[in-house]
Amino acid sequence: MPRKVVTVYIPLLIFLFVLLFPFYWMTITTLKSNEELYDYENYSPFWVAKPTLDNIYKLFFETSYPLWLWNTMLVSVVATFLSLVCAVCAAYAIERLRFKGARLTGMAIFLAYLVPPSILFIPLALIVFNYGLFDTPFALILTYPTFLIPFCTWLLMGYFRSIPYELEECALIDGASRFQILVKILLPLSIPGLISAGIFAFTLSWNEFIYALTFISSSENKTVPVGVITELVEGDVYHWGSLMAGALMGSLPVAILYSFFVEHYVSSMTGAVKE
Repeated sequence: MPRKVVTVYIPLLIFLFVLLFPFYWMTITTLKSNEELYDYENYSPFWVAKPTLDNIYKLFFETSYPLWLWNTMLVSVVATFLSLVCAVCAAYAIERLRFKGARLTGMAIFLAYLVPPSILFIPLALIVFNYGLFDTPFALILTYPTFLIPFCTWLLMGYFRSIPYELEECALIDGASRFQILVKILLPLSIPGLISAGIFAFTLSWNEFIYALTFISSSENKTVPVGVITELVEGDVYHWGSLMAGALMGSLPVAILYSFFVEHYVSSMTGAVKE
C-alpha cells in the first residue's frame, strides 16, 4: 500500500466520516416517522425505509421555529457587527499607536475571553433586568459582545501586525488622518482577517445557549438553540424527529457561511499567527 494512502487519504477519510456523520444522522432522523424511529427490530437505524416530511412540517407550522430563526439571525448579525466595530478600533489602537503598555492591554483583552460565561451571566442578568431589557433581543445583542470582542480583537491584532508600518507612515506624511488610514488602507488589506473574525463571532452568537436561556423567556423571542430544546421536549417525551430537523436547519446557515469564505478564513488565521 502506498505511503501516501496511509498517511494522507485514510486519515482524511476518517476525518470526513467523523465530521459528516452527525449531519447524516440528523438527516435520516428528520425523515423518519415515529414508528420507524423506535422500531429497531424491523427498521435499520442507519437508513430510511419510508421517508416522511411530518417532522419538518411540525417544526415549521406547529412551533415558533421561523421566529426562532429570525431572532437568531437578527441577534447574530447585529452582535457580530457591533463586535467587529469595537474589535477593529481596539486592535488598531493597540497595534498601530504604539502606546506604553499596549502589549499588556492586548494580553488582558485576550484573557477576558477566557472568563467562562457561566460566571458572568448572573451579574449580566441583573444589569439586563435593571435596564428593562429582559426578554428582548437587545438583551442578547448587548451581552454577546462581552465574549465576542476579546477574541476578535486578539485575532485582528495579529493580522494588523502583519501589515507593514511603512504604508501607514507614508499616509501620515501625505496628511492622512488616523481614521482615513484605518478605513482606506488597513481595512481593505485586512478583509480576510475581518471575514475570519466575523465568521467566528457569528458562529458563537448563533450557537450561544446560556445567555439566551437566561435572558429570554417568551417562546416568540427565543433563539434556535434554546427554542428547540425547551419547546420540543415535553417532560420525558422527546420529539426526536423535530429535534433533529431543528438542529439540522439551525446548523446549515453556519455551514454555508464557512463554505463560501473558507479560503479567506484559512488565510486570515495563518496571517494572524505567523509571527
